[in-house]
Amino acid sequence: MSHLKFLAPLALAVVLVACGEEKAAPARGPSEVTTLKVATQETPVTYEYTAQTESSQLVEIRTRVSGFLDKRLYKEGAMVRSGQTLFQIDRKPFEAQLAAAKGELSAQQARHSVAQATLARVKPLVEQNALSKKDLDDSVGNERSAQAAVEVARANVMTAELNLGYTTIKSPLNGLASAAKIQDGSYLSANSQEALLTTVAALDPMRVVFSVSENSLLKYRESITKGLLKTPQNDDYVIEVVLADGSIYSEKGRLTFADTSYSQGTGTILLRAEVANPKGDLKPGQFVRARLQGATYPKGVLVPQKAVQQSGQGYFVWTIDKDSKAQTRPIEVGNWIDDKWLVLSGLNEGETLIVDGFMRLAPGAPVKLAEAKPAAAAAPAPAK
Repeated sequence: MSHLKFLAPLALAVVLVACGEEKAAPARGPSEVTTLKVATQETPVTYEYTAQTESSQLVEIRTRVSGFLDKRLYKEGAMVRSGQTLFQIDRKPFEAQLAAAKGELSAQQARHSVAQATLARVKPLVEQNALSKKDLDDSVGNERSAQAAVEVARANVMTAELNLGYTTIKSPLNGLASAAKIQDGSYLSANSQEALLTTVAALDPMRVVFSVSENSLLKYRESITKGLLKTPQNDDYVIEVVLADGSIYSEKGRLTFADTSYSQGTGTILLRAEVANPKGDLKPGQFVRARLQGATYPKGVLVPQKAVQQSGQGYFVWTIDKDSKAQTRPIEVGNWIDDKWLVLSGLNEGETLIVDGFMRLAPGAPVKLAEAKPAAAAAPAPAK
């Protein structure tokens, strides 16, 4: 027991010394950070949408007359020229119809000639009172009736010629022809489902179709109203097409059409652009990404991506206040532009933004600027 009484004061002294050392620990100094001054600049903005290509002119090739299909005269899936023959229907029945129509026209012309001659003889006899006026009326009626019959026969000849011409089915445009719907030897019936033979799709220009949600469009218009966003002159928007593999199509297009109403099913509005496609690289039905360009932020703020942090409440950055202390600032961000964030709101020109050295920061903590690192010496050029 006497030993314990001796050790107790010693233990108490050790504890007091330890506490004294803890109180005497030096306070942590200001954190070193890297900063930049916030500056505004006119910044182009890009909106990206899922899109699909479609032909600028898709034509259904149909038969106008009924008959047997003699032959398909084009290669399925190949490019065809305007005026190129695609299908040939058996001409013989239509040639016979044309011959019959021409014969009927000749017969009616002969009857008309007889009626004209009769009228020429009757007129002077009526003037001499050798024939009655009724005879003259009958002759005039017969001549006019014969003339009308000639016109009907002539129209029948034109119809027969048209039907014979329709047996040769040609492409109305340059484009890509799809597979044939009807095989050689099949009977074609005009004005029926079998009348569709194939389709030809124009490839140049190519349309790019995409939809924009009502919410996105309302935000876009609000930004314009507030002066945050500036539209291109004459609404001349540019379209950049991104292919499925991530590559960018060589030609840029122009926005040509915006629908006048929203889709009741999806709540989106349809937009359409046209892109030059001289080599036919784009095909109808491709899924692509459409980048809508042309609008700008007159006072856009671009900050390095690493300067932007994210929490459960959204995006924020660290700034330095007038007392050289770190403070958090909530911001609203837009798109990435190269390696920077576009900040839509939350930062003002001239403020000091912290871009590196966040690990030891706390709101209200003092900071100091890190010393600039010396640039690495350039490597000597290899001897030649």
